[in-house]
Amino acid sequence: MTAEMVAPAWMHQQLTAEQYDSLSEEQSRGIEIVDGMVVMVPSASLMHNRLAKKIAVALELAGAPGWFADLDFDVRLQDVPLTVRRPDVVVYRAGTVDTVPMRPENILLVGEVVSPGSETTDRVFKPEQYARAGIQFYWRVEPSATGVPLVYTYVLDPAVQIYRVGDVHTGVIEAVAPFPVKIDLTQP
Repeated sequence: MTAEMVAPAWMHQQLTAEQYDSLSEEQSRGIEIVDGMVVMVPSASLMHNRLAKKIAVALELAGAPGWFADLDFDVRLQDVPLTVRRPDVVVYRAGTVDTVPMRPENILLVGEVVSPGSETTDRVFKPEQYARAGIQFYWRVEPSATGVPLVYTYVLDPAVQIYRVGDVHTGVIEAVAPFPVKIDLTQP
């Protein structure tokens, strides 16, 4: 085993917000933090990235003034214990584009594209964390046996901080919330 293959010590201990903030962009790329512990996030497939990009672009074009949509950046869900996720799609207040760290109160929607190895995280853990953080909408994109993606939409019930099932879209998203939008995911 070479020295390059050994993970640095900070990856094996519980990190504080201050320690995480001191990491370089290269160090923080490809990881999320859950309860202060580093979780490696594998690189996404090209199809995964295409789906996320199509959704983000369509949401930004359809969005109300004052909202942007982007891909894959840090969202600090809580400071203690530190939890930082990197949703595949994020709709956030345009006026917070330079805000670091990005906080849930500036986010309207997060979306995850399920990949092999992320099923439980994207179906169970992330929605629970996003809901507790108060993010109003959650969309989950699932592969299907036919090759046409399924998109599950959820709306936050703020009284109990859980998501309620919205609509399920097969291939084409025709949503009215958070903005009216039609997104055709049947073509790559």
